[in-house]
Amino acid sequence: MDIYLEFAANHTLLVTALLFSFFLLIFTELRRQATGMTNVEPQAAVKLINADAVVLDLRSADSFALGHIVNAKNIPFDELDANQDKIDKLKSRPILAVCNAGATSTRAVNSLRKAGVENVYGLKGGITAWTQANLPLVTAKKTKRKK
Repeated sequence: MDIYLEFAANHTLLVTALLFSFFLLIFTELRRQATGMTNVEPQAAVKLINADAVVLDLRSADSFALGHIVNAKNIPFDELDANQDKIDKLKSRPILAVCNAGATSTRAVNSLRKAGVENVYGLKGGITAWTQANLPLVTAKKTKRKK
Protein backbone atom coordinates (compact mmCIF):
# COMPACT_ATOMS: atom_id res chain seq x y z
CA MET A 1 0.00 0.00 0.00
CA ASP A 2 2.87 2.33 0.76
CA ILE A 3 4.11 1.89 -2.78
CA TYR A 4 0.81 3.18 -4.20
CA LEU A 5 0.77 6.18 -1.91
CA GLU A 6 4.37 6.97 -2.82
CA PHE A 7 3.52 6.69 -6.53
CA ALA A 8 0.50 9.01 -6.07
CA ALA A 9 2.64 11.52 -4.18
CA ASN A 10 5.31 11.50 -6.88
CA HIS A 11 2.84 11.67 -9.81
CA THR A 12 0.01 13.90 -8.62
CA LEU A 13 -0.85 15.20 -12.09
CA LEU A 14 -1.09 11.69 -13.51
CA VAL A 15 -3.23 10.44 -10.62
CA THR A 16 -5.46 13.53 -10.84
CA ALA A 17 -6.00 12.95 -14.58
CA LEU A 18 -6.82 9.29 -13.93
CA LEU A 19 -9.36 10.13 -11.23
CA PHE A 20 -10.92 12.84 -13.41
CA SER A 21 -11.26 10.39 -16.31
CA PHE A 22 -12.79 7.78 -14.03
CA PHE A 23 -15.41 10.16 -12.61
CA LEU A 24 -16.19 11.53 -16.07
CA LEU A 25 -16.82 7.99 -17.31
CA ILE A 26 -19.08 7.24 -14.34
CA PHE A 27 -20.98 10.53 -14.78
CA THR A 28 -21.51 9.94 -18.51
CA GLU A 29 -22.76 6.40 -17.97
CA LEU A 30 -25.14 7.46 -15.18
CA ARG A 31 -26.50 10.29 -17.33
CA ARG A 32 -27.04 7.90 -20.25
CA GLN A 33 -28.93 5.48 -18.03
CA ALA A 34 -31.00 8.25 -16.43
CA THR A 35 -32.19 9.56 -19.80
CA GLY A 36 -32.98 6.04 -20.99
CA MET A 37 -31.03 6.64 -24.20
CA THR A 38 -30.11 3.38 -25.78
CA ASN A 39 -27.99 3.33 -28.89
CA VAL A 40 -27.16 -0.14 -30.11
CA GLU A 41 -24.31 -1.38 -32.26
CA PRO A 42 -25.19 -2.98 -35.62
CA GLN A 43 -24.75 -6.54 -34.28
CA ALA A 44 -27.11 -5.83 -31.37
CA ALA A 45 -29.53 -4.26 -33.86
CA VAL A 46 -29.59 -7.54 -35.80
CA LYS A 47 -30.60 -9.32 -32.59
CA LEU A 48 -33.38 -6.76 -32.05
CA ILE A 49 -34.60 -7.19 -35.63
CA ASN A 50 -34.61 -10.97 -35.21
CA ALA A 51 -36.64 -10.46 -32.03
CA ASP A 52 -39.38 -8.76 -34.12
CA ALA A 53 -38.26 -5.13 -33.84
CA VAL A 54 -39.58 -2.62 -36.37
CA VAL A 55 -36.91 -0.72 -38.28
CA LEU A 56 -37.89 2.93 -38.69
CA ASP A 57 -35.74 4.57 -41.37
CA LEU A 58 -35.64 8.34 -40.80
CA ARG A 59 -33.80 9.25 -44.01
CA SER A 60 -35.31 10.87 -47.07
CA ALA A 61 -37.22 8.74 -49.59
CA ASP A 62 -34.33 9.10 -52.06
CA SER A 63 -31.75 7.85 -49.55
CA PHE A 64 -34.12 5.06 -48.54
CA ALA A 65 -34.45 3.97 -52.17
CA LEU A 66 -30.66 3.77 -52.56
CA GLY A 67 -30.45 1.15 -49.83
CA HIS A 68 -32.17 0.29 -46.57
CA ILE A 69 -32.42 -2.47 -43.99
CA VAL A 70 -34.78 -5.29 -44.96
CA ASN A 71 -38.46 -4.60 -44.08
CA ALA A 72 -37.67 -1.07 -42.86
CA LYS A 73 -40.45 1.50 -42.80
CA ASN A 74 -39.51 4.90 -44.18
CA ILE A 75 -40.78 7.91 -42.25
CA PRO A 76 -38.46 10.92 -42.72
CA PHE A 77 -37.53 12.64 -39.47
CA ASP A 78 -39.29 15.91 -40.38
CA GLU A 79 -42.52 13.93 -40.95
CA LEU A 80 -42.29 11.99 -37.69
CA ASP A 81 -44.88 14.08 -35.83
CA ALA A 82 -47.30 13.96 -38.75
CA ASN A 83 -47.15 10.15 -38.80
CA GLN A 84 -47.79 9.64 -35.09
CA ASP A 85 -50.77 7.37 -35.87
CA LYS A 86 -48.47 4.94 -37.73
CA ILE A 87 -46.02 4.97 -34.85
CA ASP A 88 -48.80 4.34 -32.33
CA LYS A 89 -49.59 1.10 -34.19
CA LEU A 90 -45.96 0.00 -33.73
CA LYS A 91 -45.73 0.71 -29.97
CA SER A 92 -46.26 -2.94 -29.03
CA ARG A 93 -42.99 -3.97 -30.74
CA PRO A 94 -39.44 -2.70 -30.18
CA ILE A 95 -38.54 0.14 -32.57
CA LEU A 96 -35.07 0.64 -34.06
CA ALA A 97 -34.59 4.18 -35.40
CA VAL A 98 -32.06 4.46 -38.24
CA CYS A 99 -30.55 7.50 -39.97
CA ASN A 100 -27.36 8.22 -41.94
CA ALA A 101 -24.85 8.62 -39.11
CA GLY A 102 -26.75 8.26 -35.82
CA ALA A 103 -27.39 11.89 -34.85
CA THR A 104 -30.94 12.15 -36.21
CA SER A 105 -31.92 8.80 -34.72
CA THR A 106 -30.85 10.06 -31.28
CA ARG A 107 -33.22 13.03 -31.62
CA ALA A 108 -35.96 10.70 -32.89
CA VAL A 109 -35.50 8.33 -29.94
CA ASN A 110 -35.85 11.27 -27.52
CA SER A 111 -38.93 12.48 -29.37
CA LEU A 112 -40.56 9.04 -29.41
CA ARG A 113 -39.84 8.53 -25.71
CA LYS A 114 -41.53 11.85 -24.93
CA ALA A 115 -44.49 10.65 -27.04
CA GLY A 116 -44.83 7.57 -24.83
CA VAL A 117 -42.94 4.92 -26.80
CA GLU A 118 -40.82 3.07 -24.26
CA ASN A 119 -39.08 0.33 -26.23
CA VAL A 120 -37.18 2.42 -28.79
CA TYR A 121 -33.51 2.25 -29.75
CA GLY A 122 -31.21 4.15 -32.09
CA LEU A 123 -28.67 2.53 -34.40
CA LYS A 124 -25.27 3.80 -33.28
CA GLY A 125 -23.51 5.17 -36.36
CA GLY A 126 -26.60 4.80 -38.55
CA ILE A 127 -26.57 3.22 -41.99
CA THR A 128 -22.89 4.12 -42.25
CA ALA A 129 -22.02 1.82 -39.34
CA TRP A 130 -24.40 -0.82 -40.72
CA THR A 131 -22.57 -0.94 -44.06
CA GLN A 132 -19.14 -0.82 -42.37
CA ALA A 133 -20.17 -3.93 -40.43
CA ASN A 134 -20.83 -5.59 -43.83
CA LEU A 135 -24.52 -6.06 -43.10
CA PRO A 136 -26.94 -6.23 -46.04
CA LEU A 137 -29.02 -3.45 -47.51
CA VAL A 138 -31.82 -3.84 -50.03
CA THR A 139 -32.76 -1.37 -52.73
CA ALA A 140 -36.19 -0.23 -53.81
CA LYS A 141 -35.93 -1.91 -57.20
CA LYS A 142 -39.18 -3.61 -58.04
CA THR A 143 -38.89 -7.19 -59.15
CA LYS A 144 -41.19 -8.86 -61.63
CA ARG A 145 -43.11 -11.86 -60.45
CA LYS A 146 -43.04 -15.04 -62.47
CA LYS A 147 -46.43 -16.13 -63.70
